[in-house]
Amino acid sequence: MQAPMTDAPSAVAYRGRFAPSPTGPLHFGSLLAALGSWLLARHAGGEWLVRIEDLDPPREVPGAAAEQLRALAAFGLESDAPVLWQSSRGEAYQAALDRLLAAGAAFACHCSRAALAAGGTGVHRQCVPGATRPDPAIRLRVPEGAIVAFDDAIQGRFEQDVAAAVGDFVLRRADGPWAYQLAVVVDDAAQGVTDVVRGADLLDSTPRQILLQCALGLPTPRYAHLPLVLDGEGRKLSKSLAALPVDAGDPLPALHSAWAALGQAPAAVAGAGSVAGWLRTARAAFDPAAIPRGPVAATHNTGVAIRA
Repeated sequence: MQAPMTDAPSAVAYRGRFAPSPTGPLHFGSLLAALGSWLLARHAGGEWLVRIEDLDPPREVPGAAAEQLRALAAFGLESDAPVLWQSSRGEAYQAALDRLLAAGAAFACHCSRAALAAGGTGVHRQCVPGATRPDPAIRLRVPEGAIVAFDDAIQGRFEQDVAAAVGDFVLRRADGPWAYQLAVVVDDAAQGVTDVVRGADLLDSTPRQILLQCALGLPTPRYAHLPLVLDGEGRKLSKSLAALPVDAGDPLPALHSAWAALGQAPAAVAGAGSVAGWLRTARAAFDPAAIPRGPVAATHNTGVAIRA
């Protein structure tokens, strides 16, 4: 049964969110995204929500979502509305998919990854002749010349030829799970999210989401992509051995490091002696214009240095 939407859109001018996947404990990159999105929401006088993106059971770690929520609470970052779990939202995703199929904007695809790779780039532009995978994926039909451009609040102007770079992209996987692109678009609209703040690794997903918003007649929120956290060898932190859990038992060091990674003056929060006091001080001193575009490098889970 479809879970009720207990956090329906409100009349606030700004509503942001943090949406982790339960694939492990909260690491420094996740904390940076959570804190950055919280600070931008509070700076705008808006609301901040938490959503758990539990759509891919094989990748999920048992207990990780609860651990992430406990860590967020220890850092003083608690949702202004009940946490939304995407695993409860299947009926909403199916309704959106049915609309796209009925309009001819989506189609069933029997192509395997191997068949697409054998055809060249692996980008789906038309189905491989004779493709016979028994369980089809459902893809969005992306027309040639579908160029999407938007102004990111941090990264600036971004443009992508979605047909050339991505092709017809998956909305529901052949093995059953809902694709991230469809779920995030449906839920951002259902929750009344006005501003999507997340890591820069998701910047090139945004044009696909804007195409979907247009196809479904949904509003397009504003976007801000925070600097990516890299390890000392230049790898995305969540993919490296440096992705250690942040210390929820001693939150202030990681909060200070995340504050610095967001380009903020360390002295502004130096005197805070508690998490609540730190957040009050940070909220008052926060300068969105100081957030860097480029990546930041983490030497360990509580220390970062800005990369040139």
